[in-house]
Amino acid sequence: MMHGVWVYTLLVAILAAASLMAAVIAALQNLPHGRTPANPAAVNLIARGETGLMALRLAHSLTALAALSGLLWQARDWTGFDFAWLTFAAGITLAVLGRLIPSAVGSAAAEATLSRLGTFGLITAWICAPLAILMQALKQAALRSFGLTFDLSEQHDALRDDIAGAIALGHSGGAMQKEDRDRLLGALDLSDRAVEEIMRHRRQIEMLNADDPPGDIVAQMLASPHSRLPVFRDEAENILGVVHTKDLLRELDRLLRGDAPEGLENLDILKVAKKPYFIPDTTNLDEQMREFLKRRTHFALVVDEYGALQGLITLEDILEEIVGDITDEFDVVTRDQGLKRDGNGDYLIDGAMTIRDLNRATDWQLPDAEANTIAGLVIHEAQMIPSEGQVFHFHGFRIEVAQRRENRLTKLKLRPVAEVGLSARAPMSRA
Repeated sequence: MMHGVWVYTLLVAILAAASLMAAVIAALQNLPHGRTPANPAAVNLIARGETGLMALRLAHSLTALAALSGLLWQARDWTGFDFAWLTFAAGITLAVLGRLIPSAVGSAAAEATLSRLGTFGLITAWICAPLAILMQALKQAALRSFGLTFDLSEQHDALRDDIAGAIALGHSGGAMQKEDRDRLLGALDLSDRAVEEIMRHRRQIEMLNADDPPGDIVAQMLASPHSRLPVFRDEAENILGVVHTKDLLRELDRLLRGDAPEGLENLDILKVAKKPYFIPDTTNLDEQMREFLKRRTHFALVVDEYGALQGLITLEDILEEIVGDITDEFDVVTRDQGLKRDGNGDYLIDGAMTIRDLNRATDWQLPDAEANTIAGLVIHEAQMIPSEGQVFHFHGFRIEVAQRRENRLTKLKLRPVAEVGLSARAPMSRA
């Protein structure tokens, strides 16, 4: 009798181990990019990349097979049970308890799962690592024997995951500063991000009107903080060219100080302008950076699939995704440009600020899959254009609409919900 109890206890333990492995595997696959679990063992597990993940998958398969085989071996002497139905029921139970439920939990709470089970996952991956390496070698040999080629994209993705894991490990271990981590991860992310995510929106583009008097055009160009401005006629969608400050100065020098001065009134801005360079809004940043370098230009206008102007992007915009904001002596910098908190502890944020920039500055993990800006995220979650003073709670944050102009949310107040709860309990604790 005691022998049977010990056997069933062992089977339950094996099933529990399979469940924990399934949760760790799902957490590794769904951990937000750049997020670092608190458990150093989990960071080490992430740094193992595809090899560690394959080791865990092999361990889970072997453990689940052991649990099923043990149960069926014990059931060989049972009477009154159809062995086929018993096998089916055991398989369904193993799939639900050993795979589906733990995978759902690991996916929904990836960081918390890795923080709690990182040590268990690392030990399991270390034990099964030799078997994982052997299986990878056998897989490659099998593909070669059938004359098949390797999927280079999968290898590249796995390599990038390994690099990202090593960067996260270095940061968590104190060997790398947050700014260095952000730069390296920003460079890795360029191929996964489109120009529409970082472009300057068409409402924010400063343009020259080709029909304005030459004096007004020169005055606007000199007052602008930008060295290149698009030129339009009749309507903003009708872009005729792009004017560079140096080209304009050369033309002014010819008109005013040339061999036969013609005067400022004879300035033809379209003669100075260069042909505009249009790109689709779906171009990824890595490809666009290479195009800028190839064309030896720094400025492109972004259009959608219908050819309508959406915005503009420069080489500096792409570089800022790697190194952070680049400010020169001509950029307009306000005294309150950085993130600051008011007396209530809320961050007052410009609605046009991108989610990525906010996450980068605060180490938050607000999702940017459905919207590029904070205002866009609020509108997406609310499924409406909120009014001033409306408050929302989503993704672990309290968000209040502080200012709205027409249909744009220009100012928002953000604070993590955990801090809201602490501030609400603070007066009680003092009492």
